[in-house]
Amino acid sequence: MPEISNALPSRIQKIYQIAPYEVLFQLHGPQGKQQLLISCHTRYNRILLTNRSYPTPSEPGNFVMLLRKYLEGGMLISAQQAGLDRWCTLQIRRRNELGDPEVIQLVAELMGNYANLLLVRDNTIIDAMKRIPPFENNKRMILPNAPFRPIPPQDKRNPFEDQTIDPARTLTQQFSGFSPFLSSEIEYRMSRGQTFASVMDEIEASSSLFIANRNGEPVFHCIRLESEGTYRSYPLFEGFDILYYHREEKERIKEISGDVYHTARRELKHQKQKLPRLLKEYDEALDCEKWKTYGDLLYIHQVGDTRGTSEIQLEDYETGSLVRIPLDPRLDGTRNAQRCYSRYHKYRKGQVYLAEQIRICEAEIAYFEGLIEQLEQADFAVAEGIREELVKGGYLSAKAGKKRKKKKQNDAPGFSETEYQGVRISYGRNNLQNEDLTFHHSRKSDIWFHTKDYHGSHVVVHDPDPNEDVIRFAAGLAAYYSKGRDSSSVPVNYCPVSQLKKIPGAKPGMVQLGNYRTIYIDPDPDLLRTEGIPIDQ
Repeated sequence: MPEISNALPSRIQKIYQIAPYEVLFQLHGPQGKQQLLISCHTRYNRILLTNRSYPTPSEPGNFVMLLRKYLEGGMLISAQQAGLDRWCTLQIRRRNELGDPEVIQLVAELMGNYANLLLVRDNTIIDAMKRIPPFENNKRMILPNAPFRPIPPQDKRNPFEDQTIDPARTLTQQFSGFSPFLSSEIEYRMSRGQTFASVMDEIEASSSLFIANRNGEPVFHCIRLESEGTYRSYPLFEGFDILYYHREEKERIKEISGDVYHTARRELKHQKQKLPRLLKEYDEALDCEKWKTYGDLLYIHQVGDTRGTSEIQLEDYETGSLVRIPLDPRLDGTRNAQRCYSRYHKYRKGQVYLAEQIRICEAEIAYFEGLIEQLEQADFAVAEGIREELVKGGYLSAKAGKKRKKKKQNDAPGFSETEYQGVRISYGRNNLQNEDLTFHHSRKSDIWFHTKDYHGSHVVVHDPDPNEDVIRFAAGLAAYYSKGRDSSSVPVNYCPVSQLKKIPGAKPGMVQLGNYRTIYIDPDPDLLRTEGIPIDQ
């Protein structure tokens, strides 16, 4: 853990809970302000220094409140890994309630499903993020006031000290710190003439993280992944941020903004169930003339008592065919005729109403499909903007977001900005940002971009005459922040902002285009990443 050790000693200024199993420590030390993240997530557990921005829940959990009590203001003086095992001990020097100096340990155990964070003093557990009672593990109980027992070391050799290889056993079985993936990579290299010792020297000297894609899933290590063929190299902590941040961010957003996801999916499900019923009623309304014919025939044939009869067949004098007429068995012939005329007038008037309801329902479906797509690509600010939009639309109670800070009028716009070849480019990530950008922060001569067949981002190039490279970059940005990000030849419409018109009564971000052109683009995440656009790995 040399990178963390180089940042010590550091004072712990603030402690935040950014997710149920993640804690963020704000430090101040020799290198200025830094952030230490400890994640006990079952899949993404790790400890690293990060410069990412994280939101914090309005109410931290009990364990984090306990960490604040014992650790805030203390001095983090050391971070020591237990050999090559995936657990480490952080030493924090503080003063107790009496003002006497003492040292408290924060033990981070980062082992998959068993990942945990323990606060320990004098070999006694003060508390832990995940408590383990005796009936779950009678050999290593983790409860307040229980004795702390370190994880027993594995019966494996240190590959930096003993590099003798037993060909009858796998490298994972022989050496500590070896995963099956690392073993396969080293075996691949050894089969091509590289020595085991040289690979270990490379691991010891590495300060980079190499990431490759295997069947759609990332694989990674701190040495070149020669067995994978194609890989990318990043500085170590930056690589872990790229590897985990966007994946874990989506889970955090769902945890903090779960009501937003639930509301959007609930409304989409409701509208999709409603549409077939409206279409069926509309088809019946279009066939309203038959009910007028039924009423005419009942009068023409002077049908009398029909009580107890559910249908009757009468001859149509114009066609000579028999017409089957449904009846209400509680009514006589005259009242059944009146019932048919009443249904005829109802359906005839209902055609316009039902057509409008179908249009509204289809618009709602498209709207919520777009919201869900935005949520899938959202960061925290975007998710909060979608919450605000749902509150304004009456879909979500304002009470659900009352504890969140309201945006001040002098705050910076919510949309994002970048620069490409000296040209400023802005883009929205939700409907409110799109609307704000397009109609309040763009000039009439600016060029506006949006995917043709997908919900997505509004992109504005603040230049009336951009060159082809800028046009292709902006179109690629619009294509990436849409449902077409994984497609090829995505059609993107573009035109001056002066050619846009807001649709009266439409949802935020909906526009009507005048004269426009279309470009077909393949989204290029690598190009966007090099220009500083936040891209999922």
